[in-house]
Amino acid sequence: MASSAIQELIQDVDNQLNGSITIVVLGASGDLAKKKTFPSLFGLYRNGFLPKETRIIGYARTKMDRDEFVKRTTEHMKLGESPDAKKKLDEFLKLTSYHNGQYNEDASWEDLARYVEKIEGDTKQKNRLFYVALPPSVFLDVASGVRKHVYSDGFVNRIVIEKPFGKDLESSRELGTNIAKLFKEDEIYRIDHYLGKEMVKNLMTLRFANVLFGQIWDSKNIDNVQITFKEPFGTEGRGGYFDEFGIIRDVMQNHLLQVLSLVAMERPTGTDAESIRDEKVKVLRCIEPIKLENALLGQYVGNGEKPGYKEDDSLKNKNTNCPTFAALVAYIHNERWEGVPFIMKAGKALNEPKVEIRIQFRNVSGDLFKDTPRNELVLRIQPSEAVYMKFNNKHPGLSYQTLQSDLDLTYHRRYSDLKIPDAYEALILDVLRGDHSNFVRDDELDAAWKIFTPILHEIEQKQVQPKEYKYGSRGPADLDDFVRKFGYDRSGAQNYEWPVKNVSAEDK
Repeated sequence: MASSAIQELIQDVDNQLNGSITIVVLGASGDLAKKKTFPSLFGLYRNGFLPKETRIIGYARTKMDRDEFVKRTTEHMKLGESPDAKKKLDEFLKLTSYHNGQYNEDASWEDLARYVEKIEGDTKQKNRLFYVALPPSVFLDVASGVRKHVYSDGFVNRIVIEKPFGKDLESSRELGTNIAKLFKEDEIYRIDHYLGKEMVKNLMTLRFANVLFGQIWDSKNIDNVQITFKEPFGTEGRGGYFDEFGIIRDVMQNHLLQVLSLVAMERPTGTDAESIRDEKVKVLRCIEPIKLENALLGQYVGNGEKPGYKEDDSLKNKNTNCPTFAALVAYIHNERWEGVPFIMKAGKALNEPKVEIRIQFRNVSGDLFKDTPRNELVLRIQPSEAVYMKFNNKHPGLSYQTLQSDLDLTYHRRYSDLKIPDAYEALILDVLRGDHSNFVRDDELDAAWKIFTPILHEIEQKQVQPKEYKYGSRGPADLDDFVRKFGYDRSGAQNYEWPVKNVSAEDK
């Protein structure tokens, strides 16, 4: 990042916080805090983005001494090859401390408030950021305790809440109503880390800063859109937690729908948070609830080496019909997208890690060239960020046959000297800057649940049985027929050769 851009971001933070912030990480002993929150805070510190007067306090029920706290918080930090990395880490750790207590006791919150005031000392600017790295079952206890006892009257207060935001429309509204009684909407940051990923943030630039894409981004030119999320591992001891939510609530209602809204929304009037989120809400309100007939559900079974979902030791209900894979099709009823299927696919225990957006254009009119594959625009979100366009070219030499080729922007080659920040790092910086652009607004969340709640209830009420698929496969055997039914044409993939070795031929 250019030094001028870095200075501008640093100045944004200072303008918001007057050079001072106390960051309280609630749930500091958990996996999320040690894997994402603390490493991201360290990344911000080493790059100079934290205010000069920064204090970081970990809070959890677990009793642990300073050495144990340091061990946990640094376990997943990547120091890299920088010669001053260890020095920077030591400096960062001096900003941190730990305090234990309960989440549902006034006495514990009063004790935490005294501890925070002690750490802040004579600091004049008592701005506070509360990062709730905890499961939703304690959201309200934590939000209530923070607001009642640790809120800093007269200064900046911000609370970051992790997904899932409820289990359906009713529970989401109840949660939202209760939190709204405690914090103002501009103090609440509902974090969806996919909105912090580089390629997701690039969607607006790609769409609205290029005349080419602006002219072809509609149902006249686009046949279907696929948004795919694949994980190569199963629940691995987290089956008990996963069984409560399933793949639709865990990944699709939030991550994939957020991506869909950025692909499909109209041009915002500006780049400010409210202009962007206004357009996202508008397009979400044009999507009818997803129908069961437009869904394919799956659940992975063992493959001889890896166990199946029902064999997870943490799973209490061994007869569960919880889907670990789902392909769902949404339709947007507006002038731009009428009739275009948006196919969202997500699954665990699949053949590879991959998150991508694949926009497939319509067939070329007429039959001047026989069997011409469709054009595709692909945005690979992870791993190895890339944008590439499949197009048809004359085969070099004497032949007049068409050959499918690509216009390729692979990030690790084009921007080899540039470090792309972690999604959480980027989003926490946005919180410090007071920028809501990449966070979920209350009415946006409401519109999202309206799309998914009916099918979730129908699956549960009818006890819909998911199709089995083997651990390490591409998903249920019916998957190819399912996406073909909604217009996806895979005929050009067989003869296409991707020029980068780390992307398998099956992905194309």
